[in-house]
Amino acid sequence: MLYSPLGKSGIDVSRICLGSMTWGLQNTQADADEQIAYALANGVNFIDTAEMYAVPPTADTYGKTEAIIGDWLSRNKQKRDDIVLATKIAGNGLPWVRNGEDITRQAVIDAVESSLKRLQTDVIDLYQLHWPNRTTPHFGKHFPGNVRFSEADTQQHTASMLDILEGLNDCVKAGKIKHCGLSDDTPWGISQFLRLSEEHNLPRMVSIQNEFSLIHGKDWPYLIEQCIHENIAYLPWSPLAGGMLSGKYQNGARPEGSRWTLTQRNGLFRNTPASMQAISQYMEIANQLRITPAQLALAWCNQVDGVSSTIIGATNMAQLKENIDAFNIQLSEQALNDIAQVYQQFPVPF
Repeated sequence: MLYSPLGKSGIDVSRICLGSMTWGLQNTQADADEQIAYALANGVNFIDTAEMYAVPPTADTYGKTEAIIGDWLSRNKQKRDDIVLATKIAGNGLPWVRNGEDITRQAVIDAVESSLKRLQTDVIDLYQLHWPNRTTPHFGKHFPGNVRFSEADTQQHTASMLDILEGLNDCVKAGKIKHCGLSDDTPWGISQFLRLSEEHNLPRMVSIQNEFSLIHGKDWPYLIEQCIHENIAYLPWSPLAGGMLSGKYQNGARPEGSRWTLTQRNGLFRNTPASMQAISQYMEIANQLRITPAQLALAWCNQVDGVSSTIIGATNMAQLKENIDAFNIQLSEQALNDIAQVYQQFPVPF
């Protein structure tokens, strides 16, 4: 296993981050225990969760994933220091989470306390903002015209960011979180948080996790360039595009128990003819290389300049083993060129 710095945190994390959002709905406590044991045995030291999980998010599944991890930690206290544990505070829009209201200083303080109880730990290594209070071009809103930035209240947004940083600072000073990070944010968001933390001597963001895959590469090159120069760890989530890049949903297939058989928040916006065409061609490249389509997508993501650790998830052990094995694959220049030719045909397929 290879490791990368988590920004300026002074912590090194495995190139694989074990995602957990299926635990508590598609996966049981026993499943999670098995996944964690296997990941740790293979050098993974980074686990990511969120107060919102499991997914799809509902009032019934809220907090269940953290509780499952907490159950494991309660039985494996000697291994706590071997894990870089990351979780996230939910943003606005979910009525069962703080009445759907914005993230505030007090919301951070309250949410950290609740996460610590569910996780059964004294400190969170990386505490992230799951999505910003403002509307951003994420979750299918990346085409021109979906967000009118000119209508935003810049002063209000930056005041909100400062308020959040003060809440994070309270928690850092109390020893409840070590480091802070972003999720589903933009270069402007990163810039403002960095500026405010420097001006007011508040915690500096060390990482950002955004959706990034062969069919959703909008962060390349501008956001990733900024991450490199500002020393912020870039953590791709959904590197398999919600499972699409494994090829299992081709030709309308819906395998029993798979995520697409569940209700999807924001809809299956990745499911377009262009996406399916791109994936068919990626599957052909994978077949020529004698690796699985999922391994092709993960190996490619791992080799993108600027990627620090890729967040993977699995609903069974066969998937987890396949995914972890992908990080031992070094794609050749020819393979990368073949992939690039497909990518250039379908740069924004959904």
